[in-house]
Amino acid sequence: MANHYGTLEKADTYFSERLNTSIWEMSIVSDRTKAMLMATKAIDRLNYANVKTAELQFPRGDDTVVPVEIEYACYEIALALLDGVDVDQEAQTIGVMSETYSGVRSTYDGDYVNHHIRAGIPSIIAWDYLKPFLRDPRLLNVSRVN
Repeated sequence: MANHYGTLEKADTYFSERLNTSIWEMSIVSDRTKAMLMATKAIDRLNYANVKTAELQFPRGDDTVVPVEIEYACYEIALALLDGVDVDQEAQTIGVMSETYSGVRSTYDGDYVNHHIRAGIPSIIAWDYLKPFLRDPRLLNVSRVN
């Protein structure tokens, strides 16, 4: 039973067809594996539609295989983690209201944090792969218990 989505071989193939992946290529196998494990944990913390049918969140419902988009999201998150993206740091610094350096000033909205960062996903590309599988937070399921 796999403990992360996808495989290192599939990730290598995925990154061979994508730009700006040198951090993946330079990383040792054990770090790639750790990054994919951490990516899977980040993916599995989210709230998805349907019922999970395995130890991990996918496959779900009537599916028997993990959707390729989930594997791609795992690879993208792993890449971001290997590249040093820290969602905790991103969440703390993205809302900076003002910075000044040698006459250049930057101002940010202190109350706004991107949805993917708030959800613990360090890659917007991965977030776009994951969004279609997420449960609609505006829906409420009510069931009667006797």
